[in-house]
Amino acid sequence: MTDRYPTRNTSKSDMMPRPDPVVWTSDRCRGPLDRHAVDRFETDGFLAVDQLLDPDVVADLCAEPQALLSNPALADDERSVLEPGSREIRSIFEVHTISPVFAALVADPRLVGPVRQLLGSDVYVHQSRINFKPGFSGEGFYWHSDFETWHAEDGMPAPRAVSVSIALTENRDYNGSLMIMPGSHRWFVPCPGETPADHYRSSLRRQEIGTPDKDSLGRLAAERGIRQFTGPAGSAVFFDSNAMHGSNSNITPYPRSNVFIVYNSVENTPVEPFGAPARRPAFIASRQFDPV
Repeated sequence: MTDRYPTRNTSKSDMMPRPDPVVWTSDRCRGPLDRHAVDRFETDGFLAVDQLLDPDVVADLCAEPQALLSNPALADDERSVLEPGSREIRSIFEVHTISPVFAALVADPRLVGPVRQLLGSDVYVHQSRINFKPGFSGEGFYWHSDFETWHAEDGMPAPRAVSVSIALTENRDYNGSLMIMPGSHRWFVPCPGETPADHYRSSLRRQEIGTPDKDSLGRLAAERGIRQFTGPAGSAVFFDSNAMHGSNSNITPYPRSNVFIVYNSVENTPVEPFGAPARRPAFIASRQFDPV
């Protein structure tokens, strides 16, 4: 397969215009999103929803992370990623296979319907995870495009995927909430450096290979700035897989937790990695492509 998004070489490459569409549907009015919302997603690369889920669903979702953290076996499970330098859990992957509550969430039409509409096809769950930022000690996530990693290390051919981030605690402007550069999804930023073997073991704790250069980040931010997303538990952001995003560390007393569900088109299933020596494990990048 031709690689239209070359990255992870030893020399610096310039950012390039995205050759693929953002919205893949042939009928923008066919689905739960109105035309204005679809156009906004195409322009910005994201769509924020103040309250996506009903209060009873939100209550169940918010209780579930603590139940998972109270399971001592989970800290030693390969699906759990620990904070650098501690035994605190930073992320739990494949949560929809661990928890019936999150299994129900990934099939909820309030998530699946808009994603199908934007991607113009059935979708499957490429990845699910909870990201934790405990008070005082939650580390940040440096600027990155998910698609760059999924392309290089998982073999995802095109950025025909959408992430849904749902707040499980209040996301404030000072406790490490999500930031996105509007319009950045229209540019692909190649990253320098070759991917080492088993890179996921270190990159999920602190990523270095697969991070964009400062000049590219400066250009993207200068174009339309940075948007920060705050809101109560149950608020959500749908964002394009190629959107440049990140979050600060949390030094406040207020914990921040979000669940991320990544939906990929069934017409965009991964092949062999484009920029890594081997595939990452299935709990990070699913190889089960059954439609939701």
